[in-house]
Amino acid sequence: MKVLIVEDEKGLATEIASFLTKANYVCEHANSVALAKDQIEASTFDYILIDIGLPDGNGLDLLPYARKHNPEAAYIVLTARGNPEDRVNGLDQGADDYLAKPFFLPELQSRMLAIARRKFKIAETLLPLGSFSVELQKREVWQDANRVELSKKEFDLLSYLFLHKNRVLTRLQLSEHIWGTFADDDYDSNYIDAHIKNIRKKLGQYGDTSWLETVRGVGYRIRLS
Repeated sequence: MKVLIVEDEKGLATEIASFLTKANYVCEHANSVALAKDQIEASTFDYILIDIGLPDGNGLDLLPYARKHNPEAAYIVLTARGNPEDRVNGLDQGADDYLAKPFFLPELQSRMLAIARRKFKIAETLLPLGSFSVELQKREVWQDANRVELSKKEFDLLSYLFLHKNRVLTRLQLSEHIWGTFADDDYDSNYIDAHIKNIRKKLGQYGDTSWLETVRGVGYRIRLS
């Protein structure tokens, strides 16, 4: 999952990015409204964290613009202001949640996971995937009593496809959201294809993986009824 942190306090931005990176998110940083707009225009994100007090404007004013250019992202407003009006304004302008500073970093991650559960309609801990079960928070894949050992990137790739099941994702999209970069010079390499091949091989030892489809010339899809 790819995250844009819009925060002008360098220390806090670094702390958030470090924590989320360790939790397997891909993070980018913008310290102003102008830079945030540039990055939102140039890329897509799964989460955008926005501070209200930015040096060149109010972070709340960025929300409608960001929503227009990145409608599928989840938005969390981060601010030192305790004014209930700021919270109401943020939610009214498209924020999914609001977190007052100072905050506990695990709480931020918990709120992000809660948004993902709502967005992808996840109500259970173990999610069915063919004959397998996926535990997103623990980052585990099971087939009955057998745990399938996937690498970090293999799990990231599988879970991202799973969350967007029945939707074709291009290699470009997968590269950006899992590796944090566009597959430009590396596009002709087969590193995404190699990861998919490894996933199929590891899961294929325990069950059918025909639900993991290659869409020739485009990318991949997990097809589930």
